Amino acid sequence: MMRLTGDALRVTVFIGEHDTWHHKPLYSEIVHRAHAAGLAGASVFRGIEGFGASSRIHTSRLLSLSEDLPVAIVIVDTEERVRAFLPQLDELVTEGLVVLDGCEVIRYAGRGEESGESDAHGKRSL
Repeated sequence: MMRLTGDALRVTVFIGEHDTWHHKPLYSEIVHRAHAAGLAGASVFRGIEGFGASSRIHTSRLLSLSEDLPVAIVIVDTEERVRAFLPQLDELVTEGLVVLDGCEVIRYAGRGEESGESDAHGKRSL
């Protein structure tokens, strides 16, 4: 498993949950590409309300269940690895917001890391 501590870069991508890439959710494509690129991790968070460049408010309130809710994808890794991944985001994100900020990683460990546990296939998890 890769070790990640100290200074890092966080990229947050804000899109709509209905945004797609070749007929599949855009957030899923971003996560899978981040994984394939060997980045430390990526998480997707679904918002309950928000607006962006279009100034249209998207909400999860009962009368608006069909609205395109906001989604945030957060990726953290070293600055070098995140910056190397940015061209893929440039290709994928045609509408939305991509934000970079510096951060400090205090702990990065998966399940069973401290005790050396492995899964049934002998692989360690993130």
